[in-house]
Amino acid sequence: MSDVPSRPNLIARLFNVEPRETAAVVAGLALFFLLFTGYFMLRPVRETMGVAGGVDNLQWLFTGTFVATLAAMPLFGWVAARVPRRHILSWTFGFFVLNLLVFAALFAWQPENVWIARTFYIWLSVFNLLTISLAWSVLADLFVVAQAKRLFALMAGGASLGGLCGPVLGTLLVAPLGHAGLVLLSALFLAGSIAAAAWLQRWRDMHPLPERDAQARSRPLGGNPFTGATAVFRSPYLLGIALFVLLLASVSTFLYFEQARLVAEHFPDRTRQTQVFGLIDTIVQSLAILTQIFITGQIARRLGVGILLVLVPLVTAAGFLWLALAPTFAVFAVVMVVRRAGEYALVRPGREMLYTVVGTEDKYKAKNFIDTVVYRGADALSGWVKRMLDLVAEHPALAMFIGAGIALVWAGNGAWLGRAQRRREQAGG
Repeated sequence: MSDVPSRPNLIARLFNVEPRETAAVVAGLALFFLLFTGYFMLRPVRETMGVAGGVDNLQWLFTGTFVATLAAMPLFGWVAARVPRRHILSWTFGFFVLNLLVFAALFAWQPENVWIARTFYIWLSVFNLLTISLAWSVLADLFVVAQAKRLFALMAGGASLGGLCGPVLGTLLVAPLGHAGLVLLSALFLAGSIAAAAWLQRWRDMHPLPERDAQARSRPLGGNPFTGATAVFRSPYLLGIALFVLLLASVSTFLYFEQARLVAEHFPDRTRQTQVFGLIDTIVQSLAILTQIFITGQIARRLGVGILLVLVPLVTAAGFLWLALAPTFAVFAVVMVVRRAGEYALVRPGREMLYTVVGTEDKYKAKNFIDTVVYRGADALSGWVKRMLDLVAEHPALAMFIGAGIALVWAGNGAWLGRAQRRREQAGG
């Protein structure tokens, strides 16, 4: 008998995937790759629009995004309560495909209209959180905790690969296609992600779980559009996740405003700004995908979810202190790249693993409330706080020291959530 291992065994050793799970991993990779490619094609354009409106006015765009999120969540809650669980993603993504077609027509009709640009900035900010959160909801619904620890980081590699391809495609195609053409292409990618999600559902039908069979997934969740919010306030565990997201968003907003300020100072040309934003995205996603494929799953399986939720906040706190002492663009670029790559590679998979030990309804409704309303609310609030700090102290060091403090609280919250998740896992959810 040959000593050479078979291909499935080799795959299992390298990526810790069982042969019967290969199709699911491919479907999950495709889902995230298509979703993130379409989104990241448009993200550098959105960032340039934000800078063009004035760095001092970014807090207004963040507030508008929060208001739009508040308006969108009851609609999503209504869909989640009445549409069969297995079809929630296809209905929601299908609605956003129609939105993209409308924006493509508007950009072709009035490409320089500032209000269309502002509306698109806000819409894309709502779109990205809701669609990404919903994609993770589907995974949390279809996989048990043990599978999540092994597979989530690998499937999230599709997000980083899409985040790498998206900016490259946008940079190459924006000249020949224009913004309207990019939006149309993004709509096609989003439609493809619907097909990938349907493939994932069919795989689970062929490998059913007793507690989550096909018949249960074919029934609506029921309840009312505000069930997600009330569930969060009734559960200390869900409140802990909400606090984690609030602190994450606050740290991200502080760095986002600093990014806008430094890019506007160093690169006044709008084309150069888009190129810089695209280059940062490319580096971030390159680092994230290598970490997701080879490191994250091993850390989660051997050390637990908690380490995924603590490591990046601690590194971010150190980065804020570095920026306070040396507020240069080079230092900022290093801090921003490390924090964002760590978020994609470690924090996001770890955060999604927290939902594998909650009830089915909470996986969709409470999770999406936290990922959208809580996140964008924290964005809006921290945006105004950052603006006030900049007005009070002309030197950005004060905001950086406060950011370091927030990051340390974030790390403590992540450690608590890791322990709580482990207790729930041991108790059988």
